[in-house]
Amino acid sequence: MLPTAHPEKIGKYSIVRELGRGATSIVYLARDPFANREVALKVVEYGTVQNTELRRRLQKSYLNEAALVGKLFHPHILSIFDAVNENELNYIVMEYVSGTTLEAYCNMARLLPVSQVLEVVFRCGMALGFAQRHGIIHCDLKPANILASGDLTTVKVSDFGAALYEDAEHTQLRGVGSPAYMSPEQIQDMELNHQTDIYSLGVVMYQLLTGRLPLNASNRHSLTYQVVNVEPQPPSTFRKDIPDAVDRFVMHTLSKKTADRVPTWADFARELTQSSRTVKVMSAEIPDTEKFDTVRLLTFFHAFREQEIWEALRITSWRRFDEDESVLREGDSGESFFILAAGQAKVSRGGMLLDILKPGDCFGEMIFSGDPVIRRSTSIQAMTPLTAIEIRASDLANASDACQKSFNRAFIRILIARLNWANERLTTAWGDRAAAQHASEAGDAAP
Repeated sequence: MLPTAHPEKIGKYSIVRELGRGATSIVYLARDPFANREVALKVVEYGTVQNTELRRRLQKSYLNEAALVGKLFHPHILSIFDAVNENELNYIVMEYVSGTTLEAYCNMARLLPVSQVLEVVFRCGMALGFAQRHGIIHCDLKPANILASGDLTTVKVSDFGAALYEDAEHTQLRGVGSPAYMSPEQIQDMELNHQTDIYSLGVVMYQLLTGRLPLNASNRHSLTYQVVNVEPQPPSTFRKDIPDAVDRFVMHTLSKKTADRVPTWADFARELTQSSRTVKVMSAEIPDTEKFDTVRLLTFFHAFREQEIWEALRITSWRRFDEDESVLREGDSGESFFILAAGQAKVSRGGMLLDILKPGDCFGEMIFSGDPVIRRSTSIQAMTPLTAIEIRASDLANASDACQKSFNRAFIRILIARLNWANERLTTAWGDRAAAQHASEAGDAAP
C-alpha cells in the first residue's frame, strides 16, 4: 500500500514534500545529495495490485520508463536520472520542473494566445521527433503528460510509460492511453508508427486552442467510434482569432488515415512554421482580460456565468467603427448579430430615427427567427466612435448548450423589454389621440 505520510529518505534521496499521488504511485519532491539538485521521485506500487492484467501493465510501464535512464537528453523531454527496484520498492528519479501541466491551459478561461500555443506545440513536436529518431514512440501524449514552467519558457514531454520501442526487447503496451487522444489506428489496435504521436499532439493543440476536445461523447464506446469515423469541426469554429492556415494545419494532423496525415516530424515542423506566420499579433488588439471585464458589465451578459462569458468571447469578433460609419444597412442580408460594447449608434428605417443604442444593447438578432434568408429591417449608424461585438449565428449554434441557453434567455429579455416599450408608446399615442379628440369635441360644443 502507498504510505499516507512521506518518509524522510528513499534510498539516497532526501524527501522534501509530496507533489501528487494516484492510485498506484506517489511523486515526491526530493533532493539528490550527490548531484546537489532537486528531483521528482515517483514511487510505483504494483506488487499488491490484485488484478493480474493491471499489475502486468503497471510493471511494464515502470520498465518502459526505467529503460530511459541516461537516454533522450533533450531540452523538451523530461530527463530520467535513475530507476531503482529493491526490496519490492520501485521508484524512478526524474528531472523536476516547477510549474504545472498543459491541462491548466485547456480551460476556456485560461487559453493561451494562438501564437504561444503554436510555440508550445512546436517544442513538443521537436521533442517527439527526437524520440522517434532514437526508436521511441510515446503512444500516450496528452496535456497531463506535458509539463510547463509558470512562464512557459520550459516545456517538457513526460511519462513514456506506454512508449513503443523499436528495440525488439521492448514490446508495445496495448490498451493503455486516453481514448480522446488516441489515433484511429491506436483505437483499432493496429500497428503504430510515429504518426500516432502526430495525431495525439494534434488533439492537444486543438484543445489548447479551443478549450475543448475535437470529439466529445457521453461514453467510451461512442468516443472510440467517433475517433475512427467522425470528422471534427475546425478549431476556428470555437475561436474566431484562429487563421485559416492554422485551421488547415490542425486538421491535417487529425486526418483519420495515416496516408492523409502529416507524414513526418520534419513536415510537422515545416507546416507549423508556415501557418504560424499567418498569426498576426496586433498591438491594437484588445487583450482577453479587457474584453472579459468589458463584457461582464454589459446588461446583455448579466445572467451569464463566468465560464459562459469566456466561451462567448471565443466565438466573437470585435469591430471598431468611426463616427457616422454605417454598421448595418436596411435591406442587406447577413447572419451576424451585434452587441454594442462602447459608444452610441442610431437606429433608423426609411430615413426615420427609431432609437438610440447604448453599450449593452443588441441589434441584428432577427437572424434567429428561423428564416434562412434575413434582410435587415433597419439601418444602424455610429453616432460616436464605437466598438461592436459580432457573433455569427452558425458559430453560436456550435457553442455549448449552456452558452446557447444563456443567449436565448438574453434574447427573450430583450423581446419582452421591446414589447413593453412598444406597448407604452402605443398607450401614450392612444392617450394623446384621445385627448386631442376630446379637446376637439369640446371646442365644437362651445357656443
